[in-house]
Amino acid sequence: MTELWRLSATDLAGRIRRREVSAREATTAALARLDAVNPSLNAVIAHDPAQALAAADAVDATIARGEEPGLLAGVPVTVKVNIDQEGWATTNGLRIQQELVARQDSPVVANLRRAGAVILGRTNTPAFSLRWFTRNSLHGATRNPRDAAITPGGSSGGAAAATAAGIGAIGHGTDIGGSIRYPAYACGIHGLRPTIGRIPAWNASGADRFIGGQLMAVSGPLARSIADLRLGLAAMSAADARDPWWVPAPLEGPAYPRRAALCIAPEGMPVEPAIAAALRDAAARLTAAGWQVEEMDSLPPLGECARLQATLWLAETRRGGGAAFAREADPDALAVHGFMESLSPAPDLDAFQDALQRRLTLLREWLLFLEAHPVVLMPVSGALPFADHADVESLEGFQRILAAQLTQVGLPLLSLPGLAVSTGLVGKVPVGVQLVAGRYREDILLAAAEAIEAGGTPPSPIDPA
Repeated sequence: MTELWRLSATDLAGRIRRREVSAREATTAALARLDAVNPSLNAVIAHDPAQALAAADAVDATIARGEEPGLLAGVPVTVKVNIDQEGWATTNGLRIQQELVARQDSPVVANLRRAGAVILGRTNTPAFSLRWFTRNSLHGATRNPRDAAITPGGSSGGAAAATAAGIGAIGHGTDIGGSIRYPAYACGIHGLRPTIGRIPAWNASGADRFIGGQLMAVSGPLARSIADLRLGLAAMSAADARDPWWVPAPLEGPAYPRRAALCIAPEGMPVEPAIAAALRDAAARLTAAGWQVEEMDSLPPLGECARLQATLWLAETRRGGGAAFAREADPDALAVHGFMESLSPAPDLDAFQDALQRRLTLLREWLLFLEAHPVVLMPVSGALPFADHADVESLEGFQRILAAQLTQVGLPLLSLPGLAVSTGLVGKVPVGVQLVAGRYREDILLAAAEAIEAGGTPPSPIDPA
């Protein structure tokens, strides 16, 4: 019999619902897996087995009464440590927040509970959830289970490493500049950045974000199968009035032509041959599944979007954020934030308003393009996963990484959904592709991703290297 921690969320929820296995058995297996592999990964930085088992018992009792247990009936999941979970510190990887204990669940955590998920533990993030690498002075570094020499990604590096290693079937992550998509890519799994307002989220433990964060920051699922992403999205996206950005958009939109635009190197960004090969392979899988794929040399702007994204995001940290960086004194965060500030001069009020105005123009251009090509196939990154912590070595090194990450930082400004799809390995290093669609058309992303997944071998849980 297959070990329970190896099963997909979709398979496991079905077995629990049919009472073939119990939620307690599934949770016990997941906790044992956590105990076995987390010491070498440091993906989960806080957990309480008694709480998890009590949640599992509640699911089993619900099923025994003949009641509906929820979409994720008994499925073990993890949540990122930058989101409120009642009774736990929302540290965001910070020593200055280690006593910031949440008094209520964030909407996304509440939705997971209502869907019958069992929360195994809280996953690591870099200080301030700032980097594409995961290390902080409070919880330490997370390692990539496939290869400890490469980054697990960030900022949802703990979520990606845990999910890749079988600590839970679905991981919760957040994304403001690639923090779901890039860790999924680096750990060889899948990750969905939904449209702004698709999944409700809010931290009562802190102040509301400024407009840049409101427009760009989202929660979303990471998983080892596209079916599990679909299930996680449905569970996480239930209504919650605490998030005014939430939109009651249907999970399945109207019919669309199966046309995709393939762009290997948007705006001439540097792209390694292995990435180009993965993109052409994914395009061939789409074509075999009946999609029409048109290769293009250019797309609507991404570089300008990336520059405006930095303008709006750094405007948030420049309003009091500098003092927090100084108090925390995390060397990685200080280095990366300093690099970012040196590359993005502070705007005056006119420049800030100009950025918001220009955002609308750029979004219109992208939406018109996506009417003709409902999905775009492009790199997640122009490079294979980076050597761990390469971003803090020098400004020049950071700039090279930033150039390779154009497709990570260009899209959040527009609040568009993006999906990182794992397509295989180059040696033992993961590789994958990114799909982009129009607002609230995650259904198109998932359909295209399923076609790509069907043409390859889906990721399965792995033992740490």
